[in-house]
Amino acid sequence: MIKFTINGRQVSSAAAEDTPLLWVIRDELGLTGTKYGCGVAACGACTVHLDGVATRSCATPLSMAEGTEITTIEALASEDHPLVRAWVAEQVAQCGYCQSGQIMQAADLLANNPSPSRDEIRSHMAGNICRCGTYPRIARAIERAAQEG
Repeated sequence: MIKFTINGRQVSSAAAEDTPLLWVIRDELGLTGTKYGCGVAACGACTVHLDGVATRSCATPLSMAEGTEITTIEALASEDHPLVRAWVAEQVAQCGYCQSGQIMQAADLLANNPSPSRDEIRSHMAGNICRCGTYPRIARAIERAAQEG
């Protein structure tokens, strides 16, 4: 049994230790905001925070979750988060599929750099793919959230 905390709630899973964390989050725990994109940690759609660090859950085995604190998009969306407000204000989402991973990656950036430059935003967000190409709106939303604090 693997035990961890997710969005402030203690949980456990009896899934095989090599099961991708993404599937436990989505299928066992019913937190479907975290998306499957590529399965090889190349697109960022499955980004969650593992002990405060942006992590690709599709390539993270469940065994890595033992004793950790995991945060998913549901935790950010359930409060009046500056990134969520900025995403709406800048009309970032087009199809919306990648947005939960984008927001989680952006939250990691702002947690470590509360006032990033546009180049720092581009660099930090480079591993998150948006098929709709809303990168300029994503950058503006991150800048807006940084200004709002």
